[in-house]
Amino acid sequence: MSSWRTWHRPLVLFSASMAVMAVVGALGLLVDDRVVAGAPIWAKPFKFAVSFVPYTLTLAWMLTLLTRGRRAGWWAGTVVALACLGEMVLITGQVVRGKRSHFNYETPFDAMLYNAMAVTVVVLWAGTLAIAVLLLRSRIADRASAWAVRSGVLIALVGAGVGFLMSQPSAQQRAAGDLDGADVIGAHSVGVPDGGPSMPLTGWSTTGGDLRIPHFIGMHALQALPLFLLALILLAPRTARLRDPRVRLRLVLVASGAYAAVVALVAWQALRGQPLVHPDGATLTAAALILAATAAGAFAALRPATSLTAADAFDKEPVS
Repeated sequence: MSSWRTWHRPLVLFSASMAVMAVVGALGLLVDDRVVAGAPIWAKPFKFAVSFVPYTLTLAWMLTLLTRGRRAGWWAGTVVALACLGEMVLITGQVVRGKRSHFNYETPFDAMLYNAMAVTVVVLWAGTLAIAVLLLRSRIADRASAWAVRSGVLIALVGAGVGFLMSQPSAQQRAAGDLDGADVIGAHSVGVPDGGPSMPLTGWSTTGGDLRIPHFIGMHALQALPLFLLALILLAPRTARLRDPRVRLRLVLVASGAYAAVVALVAWQALRGQPLVHPDGATLTAAALILAATAAGAFAALRPATSLTAADAFDKEPVS
């Protein structure tokens, strides 16, 4: 792994600032008892700061892997850092004002701030997409590393894209009509109003679907899949089979497919208005199929190779 001193400086600095912001948000949770939309007012900036720390730090590292388009990558990373900073400034500003930051159309000023926040999200997503394209075009020597990074960033883009669904009017808001005069347009929850009974810490709904679940899980594929590969590498000295780079590649591909399937499952569950903690038979069946397919894939990946597998073909294919 490259020295952290070579990592993308603006993203590293932003990540450090979010670590400080997480402490500020935690203190706000302790000393400020205001509540907005059924949640402590400092919960949102705290959770965003905690999420942004690993997200931007991982992107800062991934940009060191570029073998072409380094200047374009630097600018894409800088755009992502600035977009994240803009979003955090707007969220925190609304906390200071005692207002909800997301879906707020209560006044023209609140609507302007929320629309500005929506722009930062689009810019953040576009910047991450640019980084993903550059990573797909780069020649990364270790194939398992290449696919862990590429799968992670592509699944993260899908997870981030779930956020766009939250900005749409909910079924209840559409049924109420008069969206032009509504104070709130958009919601995290599906089938129930925002601010109802929720899980501790995450705030995810326990009575309806919650789009923040696939959003969160998807975005953090960015860290999960490279960390999975790192675990395989650390275990390799003790496990002979894991010393084979082809085995690690196959396991990374299995893990990537499983992770993508889980994101799709929790998104499907949320869109049906079903809480994560109360899955129905269809959800449990789909989860069991994913588990079985993952176990079978892992077993096949660990078996001694007797012929060229699809994963080996990935390992041997040239990178343009």
